Amino acid sequence: MPLLEPKPEALRPRAARSASPDQVLDDRAAGTPEALRGELIALLGAEKVLWKVSDLVKYASDASPYRFVPQVVVVPEDIDDISAILSYAHGKGREVVFRAAGTSLNGQAQGEDILVDVRHHWTGIEVLDDGARARIRPGTTVMRANATLARYGRLLGPDPASAIACTVGGVVANNASGMTAGTTRNSYRTVSSLTFVLPSGTVVDTADPAADELLAHAEPRLCGELLALKAEIEADAELTARIRAKYEIKNTNGYRLDAFLDGSTPVQILRGLMVGSEGTFGFISEVVFDTLPLDRKVSSALLFFPSLTAAAAAVPRFNEAGAIAVELMDGNTLRASVSVQGVPADWAELPKETAALLVEFRAPDEPGQEAYERAAAAAVKGLDLVAPVASVTNEFTREAKIISGYWRARKAFVTAVGGSRPSGTTLITEDFAVPPSQLADACESLLRLQAEHGFDAAVAGHAAHGNLHFLLAFDAAKPSDVDRYAAFMDDFCRLTVERFDGSLKAEHATGRNIAPFLELEWGPKATELMWRTKQVIDPDGVLAPRIVLDRDPKAHLRGLKTIPEVELIADPCIECGFCEPTCPSEDLTTTPRQRIVLRREMMRQPDGSPVETALLDAYGYDAVDTCAGDSTCKLACPVGIDTGAMMKDFRHQRHSPREERIAALTAKNFKTVEVSARLAVAAADRIGDRLLETVTGLARKAVRPDLVPEWLPEIPGAAARKLPRTSRVGASAVYYPACVNRIFGGPDGHHGPSLPQAVVAVSARAGKPVWIPEDVTGTCCSTIWHSKGYDEGNAVMANRIVEAAWGWTAGGTLPLVVDASSCTLGIAHEVVPYLTEENRELHRELTVVDSLVWAADELLPGLTVLRRTGSAVLHPTCSMQHLGDVEQLRAVAEACAEEVVVPDDAGCCAFAGDRGMLHKELTASATAKEAAEVNSREYDAYLSANRMCEIGMDRATGREYYSVLIELERATRP
Repeated sequence: MPLLEPKPEALRPRAARSASPDQVLDDRAAGTPEALRGELIALLGAEKVLWKVSDLVKYASDASPYRFVPQVVVVPEDIDDISAILSYAHGKGREVVFRAAGTSLNGQAQGEDILVDVRHHWTGIEVLDDGARARIRPGTTVMRANATLARYGRLLGPDPASAIACTVGGVVANNASGMTAGTTRNSYRTVSSLTFVLPSGTVVDTADPAADELLAHAEPRLCGELLALKAEIEADAELTARIRAKYEIKNTNGYRLDAFLDGSTPVQILRGLMVGSEGTFGFISEVVFDTLPLDRKVSSALLFFPSLTAAAAAVPRFNEAGAIAVELMDGNTLRASVSVQGVPADWAELPKETAALLVEFRAPDEPGQEAYERAAAAAVKGLDLVAPVASVTNEFTREAKIISGYWRARKAFVTAVGGSRPSGTTLITEDFAVPPSQLADACESLLRLQAEHGFDAAVAGHAAHGNLHFLLAFDAAKPSDVDRYAAFMDDFCRLTVERFDGSLKAEHATGRNIAPFLELEWGPKATELMWRTKQVIDPDGVLAPRIVLDRDPKAHLRGLKTIPEVELIADPCIECGFCEPTCPSEDLTTTPRQRIVLRREMMRQPDGSPVETALLDAYGYDAVDTCAGDSTCKLACPVGIDTGAMMKDFRHQRHSPREERIAALTAKNFKTVEVSARLAVAAADRIGDRLLETVTGLARKAVRPDLVPEWLPEIPGAAARKLPRTSRVGASAVYYPACVNRIFGGPDGHHGPSLPQAVVAVSARAGKPVWIPEDVTGTCCSTIWHSKGYDEGNAVMANRIVEAAWGWTAGGTLPLVVDASSCTLGIAHEVVPYLTEENRELHRELTVVDSLVWAADELLPGLTVLRRTGSAVLHPTCSMQHLGDVEQLRAVAEACAEEVVVPDDAGCCAFAGDRGMLHKELTASATAKEAAEVNSREYDAYLSANRMCEIGMDRATGREYYSVLIELERATRP
């Protein structure tokens, strides 16, 4: 064991715990049973089988209110693996559930036996017919697919609020729709073809002209029975009419029986049945969508009404005017959304009875937009609108920033409201539809029913389509609360079906939540046809039992998860998974959601239990060490949960007092450390990479991998010993070269000025000269200590840099320009909690400017571009995302290059200062997709604005990245 290896016990929860009815039992502490694990490893390979109890626990939770711990998790790479898993399950009598993003709200991505992760190796999009169609793999998120399609002026029809995280496979398997899809733009209507694997292992490509012939040869019984069911349904006129009527409004409850009416062959029938089948009929390995036009002329308004029923009553006006979206939000939703960035703070003061409609029109051109705006104005006339707080305007706007804020509030319905629920409560998200003409009546009835059962729920929905969502919070650990929820569900389902003939699931699919009520909605005849269809396609019941069909009337009460209180920063988490696609470690160890899920299981466990011990043993590396600490999860989370900050705090908890003292000592003596580091890098050029890799490798084994960086061949040579000479007289700004740019030079192949030389030269050229203080050596943005959780060292350097900056800038008179985005973020924001009160006052007087913003806003207007490179690919860093200056990176690059590309898969590189040298596997995993996209073609320049991130991308791509300011200097050099 390394000398300074931290003890897992340092992370043991310190808060008081109480027994949880859903805690993982001691007999699961060893993880997957040995026989099952061994057989699957022999079948698939060890790297594709996740068997530790920590693996099982982190996959047991999703965005739903349910929790089922699988026996094993497998991660297939291709269809051959899928077929092998299904064949194994058939032979062993086991059950299989597929899971992609885990954003489903009804438990349909959870299994109790073999859980199959179909996200990790199943991403990719191929644009067809100039964007008219797209071939998409099931693990691709909707947002990622739309990012590619946007370049062709197209988008997918389904547009769920979880588009940032939900995958195409899950969207099709649930027939999820969203804000604008309704019944005409959903997956059932816009899927051109599917490739899927049946439970038997047979692969079907519905686009293949010979598909029916091949299927008839492989599965003659299946083909015959599907056609027999079709004939039986078509012979029953009453049933046929009922099926057609059920899909006049949004409906995802049960199987798509209209597939038997719409399809004329077994393959066509299966194509329809697979949509909305929730993984119970097979695995969808590829989807070809017919895409839709991306109308870019947008006009939107957020209109406020005195009550929910008043808002609902106004919906038909906007439907008739041609609105593509009419979204309803009640007072609880509006007030809770103040936690979302960009939402006006005064919404917190809105009366509870207030409701709002988010109305949007989209047109392909200016005349179309003007016509829609005239129709909108006519629709608004005579409405009883209110303006209870100052920020309410009740006016249509074209301003993208305002519209984006409206949609952030709406899309955060589940997460923002869920995040504000009482601590320790479980969140249930219900989803139903009624004929749009009955929406107002349904709202009134719903509010009355909630009050009768003691729920103060939040309500929102796709009002244009009669589709409402509402949230209920209760304590799943209290039998009385569960009984109250059960009674409400019985009454709610009867109300929806018997009074409104509505759909119990409009777009979230049946799942475990509504399976017991399927027959209530569809009646015995149609429900029995669904059971028979399942028997025809999956006669052995291998795939996802109890998820769509379940005869247990209390199945929806089984497996409800408790939500133990955890660290305050993470406690609001509802486990929605929005954070996961942004996380650098998502394909390596754990995601932010999983880090919180594991922590919650520790809180369910008795102190010192075998399960807790096993979880703690894995948590150090899987959660703490391999967190990049970039906090992009905070940006993706609608309620701003910063799991990165929690991991930094855990790093601090693991430090011994001696380690903290040493870290503080390095901060106090950083001038010596900095000079020594630069000399060491210079000496390294003469020693050679192989020897340095060997020496640092041995040191890591002896001391601790998380403390001793590994030498990487991509590490550049030393920076110049002296910074450029500048004058304080006449300076427009103080220029602060980050310590990383004072230690490391540019790429080995770079010939020309260093970054400090380039910034000084281009600033002078633009008539905005900068001054570098002579005493910058020995100062730092403090991120070195902050990222590792060294609080004492962080405090030392944070206060030093603020005091120095205040003096350099003459008390904030001049801006402080920083040439590394992570350092800008550190000085501008991250140092603040560690400052003395006096230095917080000084900090408030500082203007800290990232070099990108300085270049784009201050320098470009005064520069003449004399030469441009052909093409440039950009790496926007996570710090740029936090600072909001990605557009400035693009603006500077566009001044320097004819073509500028930001990869669709660009994300945090996870180099994170030196974390990429501590855990190079983290950067390799985090950059894999972006690197593949970058290396799919050649570029003339590879640009960013943070030296360590540039080194990380050098390693990932084999290219040489450098600062865009160096390219700007070259482009404007006389």
